[in-house]
Amino acid sequence: MTHSASGDIVFRRGIIGAALLAMLVAVLAVGWQRVSGASPATPPLNIADYRLTFAEEFDSLDLSAWGPGTRWIAHTPWKGDFGDARFLDPGPNGPAQASGGVLSITMRRGADGKWGSGLLASVDPAGKGFTQSGGYFEMRAQFPEGAGVWPAFWLASLGAPGDLKPEVDAVEYYGQDNKNYYVNLHLWQNGKDLYQRSARVAITPGMATSGFHLYGVSVAGDFVTFYLDRQQVAQIASRPEFMQPMMMLANLAAGGGWPIGGIPDPSTMQIDYIRAYQPNSAG
Repeated sequence: MTHSASGDIVFRRGIIGAALLAMLVAVLAVGWQRVSGASPATPPLNIADYRLTFAEEFDSLDLSAWGPGTRWIAHTPWKGDFGDARFLDPGPNGPAQASGGVLSITMRRGADGKWGSGLLASVDPAGKGFTQSGGYFEMRAQFPEGAGVWPAFWLASLGAPGDLKPEVDAVEYYGQDNKNYYVNLHLWQNGKDLYQRSARVAITPGMATSGFHLYGVSVAGDFVTFYLDRQQVAQIASRPEFMQPMMMLANLAAGGGWPIGGIPDPSTMQIDYIRAYQPNSAG
């Protein structure tokens, strides 16, 4: 699966392929780490060491199709859908609805037989919106069940044509496997993935779909560190490019290289909040 895009901005999200074998070959070639879930030997992240820089509690929803002037837009700012569901515009019957402090992103099959779903991005096509260089990013969410669902929380840089653009996937969950999720780093240039590092995080079967959990990532100059419920679960060496200002994105997609015949109609991802922080020691 490859995102279509305007210009040279083409992101290919996570561990992908038309079949399991292709996925394994691609990931092993760049270094696939098998990591466990929360490790009691590693102290949990202490959020008191950070200051809040962005808080979306979803008491309401400031969302438009493309901006300008809204906190979120409903498409990737490089205008590329991905997976087997179209990301739809917001509206009274749109896929993204906030109620009681929780955002629901619902994927449904339309009258034309095609799947439609939702995405949030914190930057519009003009580059206006929230970005942050380094720090800690976190989403509290519950994922839907069903083979073929593909929810995610991730960071990306819009950049300029020809730039080396980072992508950090804090969580990619593939519904056909309820015992794992995936974290990834990418560097993109002119549509080519020049640097990919991935880790598979083992979880209790069904954990991600049976309740809300915290999916977080800390981006620093030395390491990118991934957290589940603020417990470190993976760490991958960083590079200077990952300190570029990055936007936040959250979505419920379909497929990701896997069959979508098992997707329940409808399927809903729930997000309690999305937040960003900087270390107290940062200037």
